[in-house]
Amino acid sequence: MERKKVHLEYLLNATSKSILWSAISTPTGLEGWFADKVDSDDRTVTFYWGKTEKRSAEIIAMRSYSFIRFRWLDNESPREYFELKMTNSELTNDFVLEITDFAAADEVGDLRELWESQVETLRRTCGF
Repeated sequence: MERKKVHLEYLLNATSKSILWSAISTPTGLEGWFADKVDSDDRTVTFYWGKTEKRSAEIIAMRSYSFIRFRWLDNESPREYFELKMTNSELTNDFVLEITDFAAADEVGDLRELWESQVETLRRTCGF
């Protein structure tokens, strides 16, 4: 089944780039909104949800205070990744969280809902 690249943008009421960068790039930050537990071993990051679900990803690209790109180790397609990117809106001076991910064509809606839920948790956790 064909998979699609999905690009999402969320305007955050955030004025601190260091708080946002920490939330998207550190195990402690990611534990606040993305996964229940996060372990990092240099370039490999393992995410845990609940008592049984676990997935590992490698960091394939990163630029401090800009973006972090992960590739799931169990993904068969080497071209797929998910990326968390922060940009600054010059108009409002707020930050925008841009998320790039991949999903099967019939699962794009579910993927959007999942990310919206995750970002809502990020907003509550960090006060954005």
